[in-house]
Amino acid sequence: MENSRRNDPPLLVPVRPGRGSLALRLFRTATGERTAVAFTSRDRLVRALGDGHAWMWLTERALRGMLEDLGVSGIVIDPAGTEGDPSLQAA
Repeated sequence: MENSRRNDPPLLVPVRPGRGSLALRLFRTATGERTAVAFTSRDRLVRALGDGHAWMWLTERALRGMLEDLGVSGIVIDPAGTEGDPSLQAA
């Protein structure tokens, strides 16, 4: 089990603060599919989304488990940018 944890490093996942909880921030691909994004470093998150976004650490396995309940299957890791990129927009 310890070895599998090393193979599933934590990712920074954008979230939205809610009433006493956090919600995953989802995006849409160019084809309109809902997807999650995750980042391997805070610098990459800031470059893609700008400064000031809430985030939390999750492993890819944990994120996929959360997305399954939402009917979302895609994860884009380290997208180049979402604000000016027409291929990935906030859902």
